[in-house]
Amino acid sequence: MNPTVKKLLFVAALLACLTPFIEPPLALLLGFILAQTIGHPFVEHNHKATNWLLKTSVVGLGFGMNLQHALQAGKDGIVFTVFSIGITFLAGWLLGKWLKVESATSFLISTGTAICGGSAIAAVSPIIKANEKQMSVSLGTVFILNSVALFIFPTIGHYFHMTQYQFGMWSAIAIHDTSSVVGASAAFGQEALQFATTVKLERALWIIPVSILTVVFSKGERKKIKIPYFIGLYILAMLLSTYLPIYVREYSAIVMAAKKGLTITLFLIGAGLSLETIKHVGVKPLFQGVLLWMLISVLSITTVLITM
Repeated sequence: MNPTVKKLLFVAALLACLTPFIEPPLALLLGFILAQTIGHPFVEHNHKATNWLLKTSVVGLGFGMNLQHALQAGKDGIVFTVFSIGITFLAGWLLGKWLKVESATSFLISTGTAICGGSAIAAVSPIIKANEKQMSVSLGTVFILNSVALFIFPTIGHYFHMTQYQFGMWSAIAIHDTSSVVGASAAFGQEALQFATTVKLERALWIIPVSILTVVFSKGERKKIKIPYFIGLYILAMLLSTYLPIYVREYSAIVMAAKKGLTITLFLIGAGLSLETIKHVGVKPLFQGVLLWMLISVLSITTVLITM
């Protein structure tokens, strides 16, 4: 196919994600289908674009949040966060040993599952001096499972008649990347979105202590620790929406734009997930990722349904 035609088709699909007809899961699927058929004509810019769009969209969603609700969600979520992170790392280490997955890849998969997917993997990879193959296998595993979660979590939530609060808490604990957490919870409901985003960003802050511990135990370089500064902007947006309610119309417009930004983000993530990436992952790392994800998902939904 002519390169110009490819670019036009890709841009047309991207613009279609701005319409009300394309929801986040469909955007992810559309991007994936395009990647397998015509390819990604702007693949070299994909990572930078998704990273920037995700952070901007999350900050924008902060203008639709209420500080009091967020504090309550954060308070309730911290216990789940601490225990789930500990259990994930322990289970990930045991599964990695059992399946004989190389230690660096196993640790990256465990880190991505425990904290916040690709962002956590990107943060600790340079510390443990992971090579390109180890990073791509870990990221591929996480992205595949994120894509599955985006589709099945809302369905499971409705099947178990979960409340908005329960689903928000569960998705924040059991889904890897922030983008998929926000996408799945937004599909379930506005309150679920608020709870899930707050708890997930609180969880993302664990990148810092985990990175420091990784430095200590792997003799990595402290200067390579990446701190998620955009979370501070999210908190600022939440403060403005709570204590300056006179601009509620403007906040609503920003939130709407942020949701569209998230839809485009998921489209680009789908477009970057090629069959070659899936094949490159390999059976054992993917199996480790699936088992670890299932363990955390089942434990967290059981806990949420019983205690909340």
